[in-house]
Formats: sequence, C-alpha cells, structure tokens
Amino acid sequence: MITRVLVANRGEIARRVFATCRRLGIGTVAVYTDPDEASPHVAEADARVRLDGRNGYLDAGQLIAAARASGADAIHPGYGFLSENAEFAAAVIDAGLVWIGPPVEAVTAMGSKIEAKKMMAAAGVPVLEELDPETVTAEQLPVLIKASAGGGGRGMRIVRDVPELPAQVQAARREAQAAFGDPTVFCERYLASGHHVEVQVLADGHGTVWAVGERECSIQRRHQKIVEEAPSPLVERTPGMRAKLFEAARLAATAIGYTGAGTVEFMAAPDGPGAGDFFFLEMNTRLQVEHPVTEETTGLDLVEQQLLVADGGRLGPEPPPAHGHSIEVRLYAEDPAKDWQPQAGPVHHFEIPTARAAFTTLGGIGVRVDSGIVDGSQVSVFYDPMLAKVISYAPTRRRAAAVLADAMTRARIHGVRTNRDLLVRVLRHPAFLDGATDTAFFDTHGLAALAAPITDDRTVALSAVAAALSDAADNRSNATVLASAPSGWRNLASGFLVKRYTDDAGAEHEVRYRFDRSGLQLPGHDGVALASAAPDRVVLTVDGVDRPFDVARYGDQVFVDSPSGPAHFVTVPRFGDPDAGVAHGSLVAPMPGSVLRVGAAVGDAVTAGQPLLWLEAMKMEHTVTAPADGVLTELNVEVGQQVDVGYVLARVQDPAEGEP
Repeated sequence: MITRVLVANRGEIARRVFATCRRLGIGTVAVYTDPDEASPHVAEADARVRLDGRNGYLDAGQLIAAARASGADAIHPGYGFLSENAEFAAAVIDAGLVWIGPPVEAVTAMGSKIEAKKMMAAAGVPVLEELDPETVTAEQLPVLIKASAGGGGRGMRIVRDVPELPAQVQAARREAQAAFGDPTVFCERYLASGHHVEVQVLADGHGTVWAVGERECSIQRRHQKIVEEAPSPLVERTPGMRAKLFEAARLAATAIGYTGAGTVEFMAAPDGPGAGDFFFLEMNTRLQVEHPVTEETTGLDLVEQQLLVADGGRLGPEPPPAHGHSIEVRLYAEDPAKDWQPQAGPVHHFEIPTARAAFTTLGGIGVRVDSGIVDGSQVSVFYDPMLAKVISYAPTRRRAAAVLADAMTRARIHGVRTNRDLLVRVLRHPAFLDGATDTAFFDTHGLAALAAPITDDRTVALSAVAAALSDAADNRSNATVLASAPSGWRNLASGFLVKRYTDDAGAEHEVRYRFDRSGLQLPGHDGVALASAAPDRVVLTVDGVDRPFDVARYGDQVFVDSPSGPAHFVTVPRFGDPDAGVAHGSLVAPMPGSVLRVGAAVGDAVTAGQPLLWLEAMKMEHTVTAPADGVLTELNVEVGQQVDVGYVLARVQDPAEGEP
C-alpha cells in the first residue's frame, strides 16, 4: 500500500491531492521553490522539501531526492511541469518509488504530440494532418503552432501570414522550453471555430477501460481553457455523438496500454454540416485541471481512483452514470481588457461566501472552490497566474450557470486584478446559456463587452459613498470623547467633509457629506440615507431599500463588496506628489517580468506598433510596442533584467515636439 505521497507540483493541484490523501490516511510531502515558500500547499503537507532554483519543479533529480529524504514511497506529478515527461516517470520507477500515473510506454507514446497523432491515425482515430513548420505554404494558412511536449496554451501561436511564421515558431519554441523543458513544436490546420470536447478515461492494470464522461472546454483565451463543463452541450444535442466519442477514447487508451486517469481531447465540428464529426488533438497522460466537473457529475474522486490503480486495484465493470450538470471557471490574476495581461502581487483577502466545499464533491446543488491561494498569498511572476477554480453543480445547466455566476459576483477578491467580471458575463450571456460555446466565443461576442465591469455606475457611486462613511466610522472608532457622535458632526452647521477616490476605469468619485441635527446630508445622492455605519460595513437606505456594503482597506486601496457587485478604489490624497508622474511618451512595464530581448536602440526611428522589447512573465512572452511614430530617446533595461510593474522601460518621442 502507498503510505506517503510526494506531489511534484505546487499550488491548487498539490492541495487537491493532499485533500484526498488525508481522507485516505496517506501521508503527504510538499516540495517548493523560494517564491513558493509561503504557499498554502507547503503549510498543509506533513513534510516539505525546498528545491534549489525557480525551475526546481522541472528538476527530476531534486524531486526524487526529496521523496527519498522525506520517506515518500510514491510521487504524484499533478499537471504541468514534468507530469507528462516519460524520463521523469521512468526515473521515479527506477528509484523504487510508485509512479501515480500511466506506464512509461504510454507517457512516451503520447508525450510527443507529433508521434501521438501518427499512432492514433494508424489505430483508426480521425486526426488533423500534421504540418512541418519549415514547409507551410500560403494555401495551408491559417495554422496553429503547438508545443509537442505540453499544453496549457504555452508554445502555441496562430499564424495567418507566411512571413510571420519563422519568428512565431522561435517564440513558441522558447515558451515550450521554458514550460516543459522541450522546444519541439509542430503545426496543424487551425480551425477558427469548433468545439473542444474531451473524454475522461480511467483504466486499471487488469484490462478494464472506462470512458467516464465528456467535458466541453471550448471557451478559451490564448488557447488555454477558462470555462469547462460536463456534460458537453454539443454532445447533448447531437444524436449518437457520445457513443462515438467514448469508443474513440477507449480505443486510444487501449492502443497504448493505458492505466490510470487520462484525457483524450478532440476538436469537434460546429453545428450544421458535419456536426458530430471530430478529430483527435492529443491525449493528456495525467489529471486535467478541469477534472472536478467530472467528479461532480459522477460522484467519483479521480485522485482516489489514481491511487487505487497505482496500488494495483481494480475498477468496477462499468463507470458510474453521469447526472446533472457541472461548470468550472478558472480565476486568473490577469486583466482581460488589456490583452490578458497577467498580474502579480499580494492577495489580501480571498473568499467565496456561498461556497459549500473545497477539494471534494458537493453531493448536491452548490459551489465548490479548489484554490491555490489564501489570505496573504503572493502571486508570483514565475508561475501560472491561476488563483482558483470555482465549480458549481445543479440538476440543470442553466441552474448550474446561475449558481456559479452569483457566487462569482459575491466573491471577495482583494488585491491583484482578476478575470472575475469576464467570467460572470460569460456565464450570464444568452449565447452561453443556449449552449453556443464554440472556440470563437470571444471573437463572436466581443472581448471588450465581455471584459466590462459587472458593477453598474450607480452601484459604484454608492460603493464610494459607503467607503467614505466607513472611513468616517473608522475615524470615530477609537475616539475618547463623544465616541457615539458621527464623524464631522457639529452642533452648528459647518462645511462638508470631502473624500475622493478613483475607480478601476480611472473615473474620480467625490463624496461630500456632513452630519447635523437632521442626520446625514449627502449632496448629489438624492434618495440615499444612512441606516448604519461601521468601519467594515455600511448599510445605505436607497429609495427606501436597505443595501449592505462591506468595506476593506489596505493602505490607500479600498475594496467594497455588495450583492450587486464589487468595486475597487484608490484613495486620492489631499496633496498630490509632483514626482509621481512619468514623462510623455514613456513606456512602462505592464506587469512584473524579465526582459527577454530588446528590438531597438536609443536613437532609432520607430513606428507605431513596432516591437521594442519582450518580457517574460508567468512562462509566457509579452511584447511591448511603440505607442506612436517617433525616436527611441531612452532605453532603461537590458536583457535578463527583472522589472516591476510601472517601471519606465523606454521612451519614444516625436522629433517635432520639444521637451514637455
């Protein structure tokens, strides 16, 4: 029997595996790098081992040494990093440890997407033709460049013009090397719209292969899934498609002698001519990020099943039937409205007030949270920016969407900017509710509209009032004289107190108020009265209806949460700092990161949109371009330099303009 498991991973997936191990009475070991020293997965393990270097999660030797030193007898790879690396799997087994994953031969067979496609084609599974990046022609465009050794959107590029191909291939190779330790990439025909449908498989060492259920993961950004669900709306409305998918998935698993949990991924044709047709994309020889939606609809604990198979156990003759509907959204530290810019920094507070479970099945309607963060966590620039997965279950798809959208609206996320508003808008979009969820969802419905704030202007204005009145209450909370009197109260009328805030859109909110014998005076807010005020909670009476607002402060940052949506403000100081601005034409770092390349020198004439330098953050490349035509007059970075958000990278000046 397995007695102690080391998880060769970090964050949410490490916590997820630990949760099942604790329930089964199995000991746990965490590994961590310096940026993750304070991560919750480290604190929750029975033992923990530090890895040298930020890329320690990719160092097989260190991971195996950590297992030996800690007394672990098994290694669970999680997902990402070395989870689909056959050499690592072989090294684990050679060290006398249990590999909680498929046989090395199966990992090898599917570890190269290039070879996997050839094998599946030979087995009779429909595939998209592989293209050599060196020989792609204009007639074959558009194409999708993909990393052979991994997924998650890393090493992936869409190319629509042949001249762009060499540079995009090189960029994809760099990302693949950084994420998976293998720079191999290939091309295939790019399908602008369609459905990404996958089948969860489980197989034991005694010949039983289950197709547990399918998931639809078509809503993606940068080729990485952000909304997943089970069952697939496309499969539900396409007669006979599920049986064909399951047969193809079982065929794929059987062809390579698969055991354990895995996922066979397909690209399916949209509704209309060809509906129900699908093509093999890849097989992930590991647990998927989106596995909770299958757990919710089947009642299975997939990590428990992995442990069962790794221990030599048997699956039952048939998988449990699926029931109801489950949807998962991935909460990322990123700004969708700014080309999905990843964010880094502190998470002061994270809470989904309506959540009923974490890392385990709900057993009924509700919301589950599998999170990699807790209050006080620091989002690092060195790893994936996913903060948490929020999962709902309900008897029907529309109810599951409503429950999840409400939970995300009420979520209290204080700190880094996230994609929360986008997720809520997707879940409430009529097209999503109708099941029209192909891979072109953002292009079809407009990213700008979907990324817009969910909180309306009226609620934001009321939130600013709540922030000002909570500040007033806070000022009086430690008063030694007349503590019960509201801040600003005068026996005789006096001037108004003024508080100013800016919101995330850059708009300024000025709140003017004063207390007198008749109560609160609030110019510009007719119909608004104060029901109660405390430093952390204000109840406003708006047109006769009491509305609560919860207020939290972290320095000059103010976060206001209400059932109608969140608001974030920065307090405007009474006296501004004259040195706080930057010169006209300055390019500031949009995120913390490391400078990969520099594409121009001081004195060069540049044109609007021309790439000037490249930053690496969270294993992805980000291009910084010239904002306008001009001359590069400043360049304040060099290759390898680490920069913080807001750092002035360079300056582009129009020669016709004098110094400002």
